[in-house]
Order: sequence, then C-alpha cells, then structure tokens
Amino acid sequence: MTVSLNSFQLRRPQIPIFLCAFVTLLNDRLGETVLLPLLPYLPGRFTDSGTILGLLGGTYALAQFAVVPLIGALSDRFGRKPVLTACVAGSVIGLGLFAITVWIDWNILPAAWLGIVPLVLLFSARIIDGFSGGTASSATAVLADISTPESRAKAFGLIGVAFGLGFILGPFIGGRLAEINIALPGLAATAFAVFNLLLVIYILPETHPPAARNSLPSKSKLNPITQIAQIFANQLVRRLCLAFFLFFMAFNGFTNVLVLYLKQTFSWTVSLASLTFAVVGLIAMVVQGLLIGPLVKSFGEWRLTIAGIGFVIAGCLLLPLANQQNSISVVFTAVSVLAIGTGLVVPCLRALVSRRLNNSGQGAVLGSLQSLQSLGTFLGAAVAGFAYDQIGPRSPFWLASLVLAGVIALVAGGLPGSSGQTRFQES
Repeated sequence: MTVSLNSFQLRRPQIPIFLCAFVTLLNDRLGETVLLPLLPYLPGRFTDSGTILGLLGGTYALAQFAVVPLIGALSDRFGRKPVLTACVAGSVIGLGLFAITVWIDWNILPAAWLGIVPLVLLFSARIIDGFSGGTASSATAVLADISTPESRAKAFGLIGVAFGLGFILGPFIGGRLAEINIALPGLAATAFAVFNLLLVIYILPETHPPAARNSLPSKSKLNPITQIAQIFANQLVRRLCLAFFLFFMAFNGFTNVLVLYLKQTFSWTVSLASLTFAVVGLIAMVVQGLLIGPLVKSFGEWRLTIAGIGFVIAGCLLLPLANQQNSISVVFTAVSVLAIGTGLVVPCLRALVSRRLNNSGQGAVLGSLQSLQSLGTFLGAAVAGFAYDQIGPRSPFWLASLVLAGVIALVAGGLPGSSGQTRFQES
C-alpha cells in the first residue's frame, strides 16, 4: 500500500494542489474576519441587543463544532475533493445569504417583521457557513496527503501563513469596504469563496486514493460531545484541556463584543474598529512565526503559557480604562498586549497537552481541541453578549479577566515538580 500511495502522490503536480489548499485556508479565515468587525454595525439596523450580537457571532462556531468530526470522517471515506467542494459551496451559500440580507432595504417590511426576518436570515447564513466549516480541516488533510513525513511541517506552514494573512487582510478589507457600503464586505467575501470553489472544482485533483480510504466510524465517534467527554476522562490532560477551553471562552467572548464596545462607547467607525483585529493578527503572526521557537528554547512552554495569559489579562484590564480622550492609544496598546499573549498561549498550551500525552492518544485529543475551541467560542460569545446587556459594556472584560485568572490556576497545576505533573519538566 505504501508504494501505491507514493506513486499516487508523485503522479500529481503539487503546485496546483498547494494553491488550492492555500486559497481554501485563506477563504476560511477571510469568510469570518471580513464579517467579524462588521457584525456590531449590522444588528443596529434591526436590534441593539448585545445578547443577539453574541449569539450571532457564536453561531458559526457552534455549527462548526457540531459537524467537523463528521466532515473529517466523510473526507476519509469518500475522498478530499467531493467533501471540500461541498464545504466551499456551503461557504458560498452562507456568505451569499449574509451579503444579500445586508444589501436588501428591509424598511419595506411592516415594523413588526423588521426585527425578525433579517435576523433569521443572518443567523441562517452563519449556521450554513459554520456547517461548511470543515474547509480548513479538509485542506489540511490534502496537504498531509501530498507531503512526506519529512516535508509535512513545511507544508503545514501554509496553514499559519494563510490564517495570519486572513486575520490581517480580512478586518482591513472589511472595514474599508464597509465605509463605502455596508453590504460590500459580504459581497467581497462571497466573490472570493466563488473563486475558491472554481479552483477546487477545476484544478484540485483527488489526493486521497481509494486504497487508503476508511469506512465511516460509529455514530458515537462522530458525536462531538462524546469526544469532549473522552478528553476529560483522560487524567493526563484533563486540567490542561479545561484551561484550553476556558481560555478560548474568555478570549473569544470579550473580543466578540469589542467592536460593539468601541462603537457604542467611543463612536468608533467600522474602519477604525477593524484595525484592532488587523493589529492582533499581525502581532500574533510575528510572535508565532518568528519568536516562539527561540522563546521556547529559552523559557519553555509552561512559563510562556503563564506569561502569555498574564499579557492577555493585562490587555483585558486596560480596555475598560479607556475614555473619550485616550481611547485610540489605550485600545491599540491593549490589543497589542493581547496579541502578544495570544501568540504565546495558543501554541504553547497545545504543546503542553501534546507533551503530556507522551505519544499516546495524541491524534484523538489534539484533534478534539478544535471542538473545545469552537464550543468555548460559542459559549464565551453568548455570555459576553448577555453580560454586556445586563451588567454593563465593560463587564465582559472584567469577567474575562476572572476566567483567565482561573486558567492560570489550572495551568499552574502543571508546575514542574508538583504532584502528578512531573512530565512538564522543562529542558
């Protein structure tokens, strides 16, 4: 089988495959980041509820959480190309529905329907896009198919580049286009998704040969709740996985309402608010792409995780201190500090989980971290939106700081030399 797999790979020109994978990964990020800073400026046309905004922002993650295990299994069973084609097509539909909903003048509706129909369509668009959110995992599988073990790390570098570019370009493009017309960012995201779909249909070859395909697993193995339960049943990584979940719940919770906070508290434009996400993407990409290796060698993952969470807490505490006079300087300082912390925490916390497993059960647990991240994103966005309405606009940042303090306590349980945690011994 090894020979046939290798010959299958070598018959395929790899440049078009890398191009399709890169564009797919970039589309996955752009489809979200182009719209992310725009969301607070949309519900204002239909509702001013932070809770609705939180649910709207988190719906994508919840839908993605529900289907990613199934998409991965379908990709292993039927091949990468048909699954990737279906996922990108779903992204086109979801983004297109979002763009059309924003573009239509809903004032033609009776007042009683004005706050219902557009929101139902926006939620539907985010759910459809989330259900097709297996594009990143399928594109990653394509890269794995055409790479040797020795070149796999280099091939996977495309993932970081695409995600970093998406986080930088998406908010910037979305903010600029929204200044011209509020519907343009959604239309631009849809156009790029259509371009991605055409590449997948006409250029991407099948990279997963029939001889390597697996039968579909049992329903229980496709249930994301079951997968999470199995993670927390593993005593080796239970604390760290809980820390991972709470970190993304806190971080993605307050970032989901950040633009709403900047809009309502300081009257920031969508273009200026979007730049905060571009700054986060740029700094996090520099930290993860250039600095993380030397820093890990000098300080180790455990210390960098603790330090990174400290940076994120510092950024959370800075944001509520901004006022009308200093909002620009304080907010951009805060998001820069947040970006440094995030750039440290995410790769180091994943590495701590990986080291803890000692090569036993790595694939299942590390793959399920994505499910934890998606679930944490949804819950965090919902809680932050509710707190924004019921407690006050600054409350999500205070709550996130408290949750992150708990994350430090959980990670500190891995202190070298503490009971049951000796495998975190730093080199």
